Amino acid sequence: MENEKKTSPVSDMGAWAMNVISSVGIIMANKQLMSANGYSFTFATTLTGFHFAVTALVGFVSNSTGYTASKHVPLWELLWFSIVANMSITGMNLSLMLNSVGFYQISKLSMIPVVCVMEWILHNKRYSKEVKVAVVVVVIGVGVCTVTDVKVNAKGFICACVAVLATSLQQISIGSLQKKYSVSAFELLSKTAPIQALSLLVFGPFIDYYLSGRLISDYMKTISSGAIIFILISCSLAVFCNISQYLCIGRFSAVSFQVLGHMKTVCVLTLGWLLFDSELTFKNILGMLVAVAGMVIYSWAVEVEKAATKTIPHPKHSLTEEELNLLKDGLEKDYELGESK
Repeated sequence: MENEKKTSPVSDMGAWAMNVISSVGIIMANKQLMSANGYSFTFATTLTGFHFAVTALVGFVSNSTGYTASKHVPLWELLWFSIVANMSITGMNLSLMLNSVGFYQISKLSMIPVVCVMEWILHNKRYSKEVKVAVVVVVIGVGVCTVTDVKVNAKGFICACVAVLATSLQQISIGSLQKKYSVSAFELLSKTAPIQALSLLVFGPFIDYYLSGRLISDYMKTISSGAIIFILISCSLAVFCNISQYLCIGRFSAVSFQVLGHMKTVCVLTLGWLLFDSELTFKNILGMLVAVAGMVIYSWAVEVEKAATKTIPHPKHSLTEEELNLLKDGLEKDYELGESK
């Protein structure tokens, strides 16, 4: 049975705020860690393994101290989910390397309609006209402010397709697994994080070597204290980012997470302009305004859908006290007639 809990708007906003702040923070930290002007730590897949290792450690401590309870989820479900999630991470990294930044952004934007189609196929979920319009507005807005040059090749296109499909399936699975096994966001994360950490730390260095041509073992020999500090900051923020992602998808949906998640893109562009002197053109500003307008329309459309759902009369599954008494009297009469025969 699904463990349905009503959540307050304040806690919902808290989950979104945690996700936006931690995601933007980790992007800023990783930019300093990985850029040539920073510490040139170009091992993105292995870094993600560090993220999940720290998240797994937090989950282990939480379960050991009794702060959270551990519910059963079949191992095959966890392995399947972890494989899909790791395909998402690897596919995204390969797509960024093999394609232009413009096509990489287009592939990320395509996740919204892909998630919609996959939820329709897997869960028969349908969307109102207002929601569809809002999704189109968000995609156009983010596309205007992020997409520049678009170059693609066969290998890059295949990697982008794998990344989009895997990421969409992973995000849908986060919500469905929580409902199916009545587990909280943190409980599910604490079960999947160790598997992802182990696999990424084993295979990550090889993937990073293919992507950058550098060995992480060579980098670690001369690593600076500044790089270590930024790795620890990145890992700490990743814990909050991972938890809030599972929270948001569990409370809302994968589509909502994708649509409203583009607020992070707007924040990153703005902070890049404020902190790193990145160029912010009129085209960027126009795209951000359109994207924010689309997010507002989407939020309104979702509320309209909820209100419409509440007004639909539900079939009555339980009897009233009066109906129970009538049924009881009828059974007693039948019993008396049976006795008299």
